[in-house]
Amino acid sequence: MDTNNQNVNPNEVKGCNCPMCQKCGWCPSACLKIRGHKIAAIIIVIIVLVFIGKMFFYGGHGDWNNKIVNTITVSGTGEVIVKPDMATVSFGVVKLSADVTTAQTESATKMEAILQVLKDNGVEDKDIKTTNYNIYPKYEYQNYVSYPYGKQVMVGYEVSQTVSVKIRDLSTAGAILAGVGKAGATDISGLNFTVDDEDSIKDQARDLAIKDAKAQAKVLAKSLGVRLIRITSYTEGGVYPVYYGLEKATAMGIGGGETDAPPVPTGENTITSNISITYEIR
Repeated sequence: MDTNNQNVNPNEVKGCNCPMCQKCGWCPSACLKIRGHKIAAIIIVIIVLVFIGKMFFYGGHGDWNNKIVNTITVSGTGEVIVKPDMATVSFGVVKLSADVTTAQTESATKMEAILQVLKDNGVEDKDIKTTNYNIYPKYEYQNYVSYPYGKQVMVGYEVSQTVSVKIRDLSTAGAILAGVGKAGATDISGLNFTVDDEDSIKDQARDLAIKDAKAQAKVLAKSLGVRLIRITSYTEGGVYPVYYGLEKATAMGIGGGETDAPPVPTGENTITSNISITYEIR
């Protein structure tokens, strides 16, 4: 007998009458068949385990591609009320003259007088900034016999300059407004009372809004009988500072004479933050 017969498994060749089996005592086709069954069994086990894992992970919903997540969304609002510690305002000078050089010279003279008022009241150079400077020809319609509807005629050149100023000592705001008007400012606008370190105040308002939203989420979850799992999204509607101030004053003190400093109450500013938080629940 062939020594290979010592390695033959009777279960592998049982019922097999192929020539190889009769001659050698073992059947390679039977071995391959059994090995194929083993591999198929392993694959089936893996598929079953994957299926069970997915069913467990997705909560038995059966939707593998789109996980169904239950959520709630809450909104929060935070407000911080602060007393302003700084004011911003713009001053303008407009001069008209027959030639550009004269218009520029007259404009510069008035602007220098305005800047001197600012410096006399403690405003530093870093807080004074030119925001606009224009030179353009000025035209007017004039009546002529040969032009029944009038004729456009150039009457000179207009020079305009605007500067924005930060007033850090609010006690000087009234004196500055009166002083620049007397010095020749033809436009005073945009007086707003703000906070120098506004970003930190916005952060405080945002923190209060988040605390408000979290507190509401806990109350809502308790009422619904669910658990808060995690935050899935966060949106911020914006932080809105509310300023108070003089919108516009024109030609204050122009015409000579002493001008009393106008009363400039600063009041309080309110900075509001609105946010929304979405929670996964179970």
